[in-house]
Amino acid sequence: MGNDYIYVDCFTQATAETIEETNLPVLAKRVSNRHFGIGSDGLVLILPSVNADAEMRIFNADGSEAEMCGNAIRCVGKYLYESGLCRRTKLCIQTLSGLRTLRLHTSKGIVDSAEVDMGKAEVRFDELMINYRPVAFASVNIGNPHIVLFPEKHVATMSLTPLGPTLEKHPHFPEGTNVEFVSVRNRNEIDMRVWERGSGETMACGTGACAAVVAAAILSKTEHSVTVHLRGGDLQIRYNPDTHEVTMRGTATEVCRGEFIL
Repeated sequence: MGNDYIYVDCFTQATAETIEETNLPVLAKRVSNRHFGIGSDGLVLILPSVNADAEMRIFNADGSEAEMCGNAIRCVGKYLYESGLCRRTKLCIQTLSGLRTLRLHTSKGIVDSAEVDMGKAEVRFDELMINYRPVAFASVNIGNPHIVLFPEKHVATMSLTPLGPTLEKHPHFPEGTNVEFVSVRNRNEIDMRVWERGSGETMACGTGACAAVVAAAILSKTEHSVTVHLRGGDLQIRYNPDTHEVTMRGTATEVCRGEFIL
């Protein structure tokens, strides 16, 4: 999907002990640096859990910890299944935003895609003055904070700066926010680019895609089942307007494995 995260298997005792003694925000910044580290959008820990099949903790490239990441959790499910740690196609993962259920779609022992129950979306509509101009947006919480904008210019041709980083760190959002820029293709397709909190522009964002579809559906710009086209690939999002629950389906790909010397 274009989101590239470094995943650490903390099920082994030696790794778990090392991680426990490590300053995780500093480690996340170090390994995520694309010039002096491995290079990624962040660091994801896959940990044992007493309440679920596993726990996921995610740290952005700037070292801040995120509540949830839709793209990362699909990859966690893929790793758990293919590594043999949890050989089931329905998994429950603990996150800072609560428990999330995954349904894995497999072929010949390999996870091709995963569907995630993303929980309920909380939505409100607001406006801010930026450089003396009103900027209208939908504020959507889908386990982590997002604001969704529908600019007049198509997102493929616009620059996300300076508006993206300005909104990300605006005092109106004391914990920061992710910023989605959306153009509607038709009733069942949208194009989206994202300025992620703590990472800048990334190739994809699962929770951001969910937020974008929720906002577009409520504003009657789209139907409730929408394909989101991102620079890193496509996601299929379904929004239930009666329950406000959102599901997401997309692929997950392992790029490489290796060791990092602390």
